[in-house]
Amino acid sequence: MRRTGRPTTAGNETAVGPAGASCRVEADESSAVVRVVGVLEPAGAPAVRDALLTRLSERPGPVVADLTDLRVADPATRSVFADVQREVVGWPAAGLLVCDPGASTDRPDPALAGVPVLPSLDAALAALARSPMAAVLSADLAPVVDSARQARGLVTEGCRRWGMPALAEVGGIVVTELVNNVVAHAGTPMTVRIAPTGDTLHLAVRDHSPDAPAFAGPAATTSIGGRGLLLVDALADRWGSTPLPDGKLVWCVVTPTP
Repeated sequence: MRRTGRPTTAGNETAVGPAGASCRVEADESSAVVRVVGVLEPAGAPAVRDALLTRLSERPGPVVADLTDLRVADPATRSVFADVQREVVGWPAAGLLVCDPGASTDRPDPALAGVPVLPSLDAALAALARSPMAAVLSADLAPVVDSARQARGLVTEGCRRWGMPALAEVGGIVVTELVNNVVAHAGTPMTVRIAPTGDTLHLAVRDHSPDAPAFAGPAATTSIGGRGLLLVDALADRWGSTPLPDGKLVWCVVTPTP
C-alpha cells in the first residue's frame, strides 16, 4: 500500500479528438499545468474532457488548463472545461483553473461559468501558490479482501489528522463498501483517496473496470460488498460515478450528522 500526503503525478501526452483532429492535451509529471493546444472542435470535446478527468484522477490537487495555444472553432465548445469542473466538485482535492489570455475581463464567458479564469500562466500559477496545499491521503490497493481494512485505516488516520473524528465511523463504512465493490465486481487494482473540505470528508475509489456501479439490492451478509451502494446512498450526503477511458472513479461526500 502506498500512502501519500502530497500530490503525485504521472506524466503523459495525450492526443485527443477523432482521426485527423488537431487538438492535443499535454501534461508532464513535474507540473500542475496541462496544455490544450491546436484547434478544438465540437467532435473533440469529449476526448478533451476524458483527458482532463484522467489527469485529475491521477494527481491530487487543482490542475491548470493552459489554453494559450488553443483555438476554439465553436465558442460553445469551451463549456467542456466547466463540465469538468462540475464533475470533480465532489472528488477529494480536485479542481480546475483555466489560463486563457484571450478571455475578456469585462465580459466573462458564460461557457466557463464556475471555472476560475486567469489571463496568463503566471497568474494561474500564482493563484495556485496562494492556495493552501490540499490535505489529502491516497493509497494504492490490490483487489483483495484485506484492502477494505487498509482503506478504513486510511480514513481513520485522515479523520484524526484533520480533526474530524466524528466522521471516521461513517467514512469507514462507506469506503469499505466502495472498496469491496471493486474487489467483488471490478477485480482490478484501485486507488483510494480522501480529503477534507471544511467539515466534510470527500472519498473516492478509482478502479480500471468500465462497468458503472449500480444498486444490486439486498444480499447475504456473508457476501463481499453484498450491500453494494445501498449503504453509500444511505450514509453519504451525495455520491456519484465518473467514467474514465480506462475505468471509473466513484466518489462520495460524508457530512456531520445534524
